Amino acid sequence: MPRRRPGRPRRGDQRPTRDLVLAAATALFAERGFDAVGLRDVAAAAGVDVATVAHHTGTKAELYDACFARVFAAEREVLDAAGERARAALAAGRAEALRALHDLVDVFVDFLEDRPETTALWLRRWLEPHRHADLDRRYAAPLYALVEELLAAAAAGGALVEPAPHVTVRSLVWAVHGHVVALAAQDGSGARERREFRTFVHRLLDGLYPPATP
Repeated sequence: MPRRRPGRPRRGDQRPTRDLVLAAATALFAERGFDAVGLRDVAAAAGVDVATVAHHTGTKAELYDACFARVFAAEREVLDAAGERARAALAAGRAEALRALHDLVDVFVDFLEDRPETTALWLRRWLEPHRHADLDRRYAAPLYALVEELLAAAAAGGALVEPAPHVTVRSLVWAVHGHVVALAAQDGSGARERREFRTFVHRLLDGLYPPATP
């Protein structure tokens, strides 16, 4: 069998080399954390040589940053679309605003259920809160701000009462990350956990924003 030439991904995977490298690195960093992963580990997982990894992503710190940028871009794409739908619903009153928030949370839960490595990557980062803290500013804070601004706008328009959108958003984010961890710990399909968590988070939203009393 002819040997695969250095720098070329394994046959059968048609993704661009950089995408293969970032996918492999994301999985490794999510599993082991920053210190326990080297460029050679990433190269082996991606099926390329270490020079190819360095060529496409630079140093290990730059590769780590690129992994967060990659998951951020995917998450931002789905949340931006859901956020636009929610923003359009704010003027229609409480019922429409709350329905839009339910949809927004569902989009977020779906995203993390489908990409559990995102949760694992962030949890590894948060185990050392003072290292790589700039990642939060660039790749978490903008998403938090997007939803916080929606809640503040809904409150300003009288659709709901929200005194602390900052706390609400972070509480919901941590609840969803915890749900993803619980799914990963299960042996089965997790169908019941998925169903019960979705019901819980919808009840939570309804409890946070009850109808105004006359």
